[in-house]
Amino acid sequence: MSVALTEAHRAAARGEVPIGAVLVKDGTILASAGNRTRELNDPTAHAEILVIREACRVLDNERLSGCDLYVTLEPCTMCAAAISFARIRRLYYGAQDIKGGGVENGARFYAQPTCLHVPEVYSGFKEQEAEVILKEFFRTKRF
Repeated sequence: MSVALTEAHRAAARGEVPIGAVLVKDGTILASAGNRTRELNDPTAHAEILVIREACRVLDNERLSGCDLYVTLEPCTMCAAAISFARIRRLYYGAQDIKGGGVENGARFYAQPTCLHVPEVYSGFKEQEAEVILKEFFRTKRF
Protein backbone atom coordinates (compact mmCIF):
# COMPACT_ATOMS: atom_id res chain seq x y z
CA MET A 1 0.00 0.00 0.00
CA SER A 2 2.96 2.31 0.52
CA VAL A 3 3.74 2.20 -3.20
CA ALA A 4 0.11 3.01 -3.99
CA LEU A 5 0.28 6.02 -1.65
CA THR A 6 3.46 7.19 -3.39
CA GLU A 7 1.63 6.93 -6.73
CA ALA A 8 -1.25 8.96 -5.25
CA HIS A 9 1.19 11.71 -4.24
CA ARG A 10 2.68 11.69 -7.75
CA ALA A 11 -0.79 11.98 -9.25
CA ALA A 12 -1.54 14.99 -7.03
CA ALA A 13 1.71 16.63 -8.15
CA ARG A 14 0.50 16.27 -11.77
CA GLY A 15 -2.83 17.88 -10.86
CA GLU A 16 -4.69 14.58 -11.01
CA VAL A 17 -7.08 13.29 -8.36
CA PRO A 18 -4.60 11.57 -6.01
CA ILE A 19 -5.39 7.90 -6.30
CA GLY A 20 -2.67 5.28 -6.64
CA ALA A 21 -2.71 1.58 -7.40
CA VAL A 22 -0.28 -1.35 -7.43
CA LEU A 23 -0.81 -4.81 -8.91
CA VAL A 24 1.20 -7.65 -7.38
CA LYS A 25 1.70 -11.32 -8.18
CA ASP A 26 3.68 -13.66 -5.93
CA GLY A 27 5.19 -10.70 -4.09
CA THR A 28 6.41 -9.02 -7.28
CA ILE A 29 5.05 -5.67 -8.42
CA LEU A 30 3.79 -6.02 -11.99
CA ALA A 31 2.55 -2.45 -12.33
CA SER A 32 1.99 0.74 -10.37
CA ALA A 33 0.28 3.95 -11.42
CA GLY A 34 -1.65 6.98 -10.33
CA ASN A 35 -4.62 8.57 -12.02
CA ARG A 36 -3.88 10.11 -15.45
CA THR A 37 -7.35 11.10 -16.67
CA ARG A 38 -6.45 14.75 -17.27
CA GLU A 39 -2.99 14.11 -18.66
CA LEU A 40 -4.26 11.56 -21.18
CA ASN A 41 -7.66 13.19 -21.77
CA ASP A 42 -9.11 9.79 -21.00
CA PRO A 43 -11.92 9.35 -18.46
CA THR A 44 -10.99 5.66 -18.14
CA ALA A 45 -7.36 6.36 -17.12
CA HIS A 46 -8.00 5.60 -13.46
CA ALA A 47 -5.05 4.15 -11.54
CA GLU A 48 -6.73 0.74 -11.35
CA ILE A 49 -7.35 0.55 -15.09
CA LEU A 50 -3.78 1.62 -15.88
CA VAL A 51 -2.24 -1.08 -13.67
CA ILE A 52 -4.59 -3.73 -15.03
CA ARG A 53 -3.61 -2.83 -18.60
CA GLU A 54 0.10 -2.88 -17.79
CA ALA A 55 -0.05 -6.15 -15.84
CA CYS A 56 -1.96 -7.82 -18.67
CA ARG A 57 0.75 -6.62 -21.06
CA VAL A 58 3.54 -7.87 -18.77
CA LEU A 59 1.91 -11.29 -18.30
CA ASP A 60 0.67 -11.42 -21.90
CA ASN A 61 -2.71 -12.48 -20.61
CA GLU A 62 -6.13 -10.88 -20.21
CA ARG A 63 -6.65 -12.69 -16.92
CA LEU A 64 -4.82 -11.71 -13.77
CA SER A 65 -5.64 -14.78 -11.69
CA GLY A 66 -3.46 -14.99 -8.62
CA CYS A 67 -2.85 -11.23 -8.64
CA ASP A 68 -3.64 -8.78 -5.87
CA LEU A 69 -4.56 -5.11 -6.34
CA TYR A 70 -3.80 -2.40 -3.80
CA VAL A 71 -5.52 0.95 -4.30
CA THR A 72 -5.75 4.01 -2.09
CA LEU A 73 -9.48 4.61 -2.60
CA GLU A 74 -12.46 2.29 -2.99
CA PRO A 75 -12.77 1.59 -6.73
CA CYS A 76 -15.62 3.12 -8.71
CA THR A 77 -18.06 0.85 -10.50
CA MET A 78 -16.06 0.97 -13.76
CA CYS A 79 -12.91 -0.13 -11.98
CA ALA A 80 -14.75 -2.74 -9.89
CA ALA A 81 -16.03 -4.26 -13.13
CA ALA A 82 -12.55 -4.27 -14.68
CA ILE A 83 -11.16 -5.95 -11.54
CA SER A 84 -13.83 -8.63 -11.86
CA PHE A 85 -13.31 -9.13 -15.61
CA ALA A 86 -9.54 -9.45 -15.07
CA ARG A 87 -10.19 -12.13 -12.41
CA ILE A 88 -8.03 -10.38 -9.82
CA ARG A 89 -7.78 -12.55 -6.70
CA ARG A 90 -7.76 -9.93 -3.95
CA LEU A 91 -8.57 -6.24 -3.70
CA TYR A 92 -7.09 -4.19 -0.87
CA TYR A 93 -8.09 -0.55 -0.59
CA GLY A 94 -7.56 2.34 1.79
CA ALA A 95 -10.33 4.91 2.09
CA GLN A 96 -14.00 4.33 1.38
CA ASP A 97 -15.62 6.42 -1.35
CA ILE A 98 -19.12 7.15 -0.08
CA LYS A 99 -20.05 9.19 -3.17
CA GLY A 100 -18.37 7.31 -6.01
CA GLY A 101 -17.44 3.89 -4.72
CA GLY A 102 -18.66 0.77 -6.45
CA VAL A 103 -17.56 -1.96 -4.04
CA GLU A 104 -18.97 -1.37 -0.56
CA ASN A 105 -20.81 1.83 -1.45
CA GLY A 106 -22.85 2.95 -4.44
CA ALA A 107 -23.59 0.23 -6.98
CA ARG A 108 -21.91 -2.54 -4.94
CA PHE A 109 -20.89 -4.25 -8.15
CA TYR A 110 -19.73 -7.48 -6.53
CA ALA A 111 -23.12 -7.99 -4.86
CA GLN A 112 -24.94 -7.96 -8.20
CA PRO A 113 -26.18 -11.33 -9.52
CA THR A 114 -24.63 -10.53 -12.91
CA CYS A 115 -21.11 -10.30 -11.44
CA LEU A 116 -19.29 -13.48 -12.49
CA HIS A 117 -16.09 -13.10 -10.46
CA VAL A 118 -15.85 -11.57 -6.99
CA PRO A 119 -12.39 -10.90 -5.59
CA GLU A 120 -11.69 -11.12 -1.90
CA VAL A 121 -12.10 -7.54 -0.66
CA TYR A 122 -10.24 -5.97 2.27
CA SER A 123 -10.68 -2.30 3.16
CA GLY A 124 -9.18 0.19 5.57
CA PHE A 125 -5.48 -0.28 4.70
CA LYS A 126 -3.66 2.98 5.53
CA GLU A 127 -7.11 4.56 5.34
CA GLN A 128 -6.20 7.75 7.21
CA GLU A 129 -3.16 8.41 5.02
CA ALA A 130 -5.24 7.93 1.88
CA GLU A 131 -7.97 10.23 3.20
CA VAL A 132 -5.47 12.96 4.10
CA ILE A 133 -4.00 12.97 0.58
CA LEU A 134 -7.47 13.33 -0.95
CA LYS A 135 -8.73 15.95 1.52
CA GLU A 136 -5.60 18.08 1.12
CA PHE A 137 -5.82 17.88 -2.67
CA PHE A 138 -9.44 18.99 -2.77
CA ARG A 139 -8.90 21.64 -0.07
CA THR A 140 -6.30 23.34 -2.26
CA LYS A 141 -8.62 23.14 -5.28
CA ARG A 142 -11.47 24.90 -3.48
CA PHE A 143 -9.47 27.95 -2.42
